[in-house]
Amino acid sequence: MILFPAIDLKDGQCVRLKLGDMAQATVFNDSPAEQARSFEDQGFEYLHVVDLNGAFAGESVNGAAVEAILRMVKFPVQLGGGIRTIAHVERWLEKGLARVILGTVAVRDPALVREAAQKFPGQVAVGIDARGGKVAVEGWAETSELDVVELAKRFEGAGVAAIIYTDIDRDGILTGINWDSTLHLARSVSIPVIASGGLASMDDIRRMTEPDAQVLEGAISGRALYDGRIDSREALALLRGERA
Repeated sequence: MILFPAIDLKDGQCVRLKLGDMAQATVFNDSPAEQARSFEDQGFEYLHVVDLNGAFAGESVNGAAVEAILRMVKFPVQLGGGIRTIAHVERWLEKGLARVILGTVAVRDPALVREAAQKFPGQVAVGIDARGGKVAVEGWAETSELDVVELAKRFEGAGVAAIIYTDIDRDGILTGINWDSTLHLARSVSIPVIASGGLASMDDIRRMTEPDAQVLEGAISGRALYDGRIDSREALALLRGERA
């Protein structure tokens, strides 16, 4: 079970949004690379990064910040936001990303996702962001009529490394992971699922250790880590079955 610390990039800074609203951004660090190194020093094993501006623009906007992160740390990094073409995927993997996350394009052009997953095995994940159970795209600015599980099943057998499932209605407001919908998705597909949105406290970490949650690959934590609601040492020890 992996706990992924999150770095969301807006205008070159490390921020957290509330409910996916770009107007409700809290800046936590002016240096995303330094923040990444801090997470690595704390013992985290994998970093989750999102280019928020890129998600709206449809192309990389905070590329310089991402590259600075990659130069700063040794642990694997996955990136989402604005990656919409095979060329985008290839360029980022060549720069040293462990995994790219395809979100909007998974709805708009699922064939491209399948092509990327075949061309770069183990390095392509699908980001499914949902509002009210329906898939949202274009940086969460638009909500489709597509059901979460319906979209996920389109990629069964395609070689997708993971699905990052975000409940937008809980993102950044510390109300706890939507366990019902997340575990329902994880049980509905064979692709590993990573929970995102709402992780609030050590209660969520403890919930991750329950037997039914073992179907997940892990969960992403943002604001709860920045606010100190989660003790990284205690959380990582708990997930590894160790004593902190």
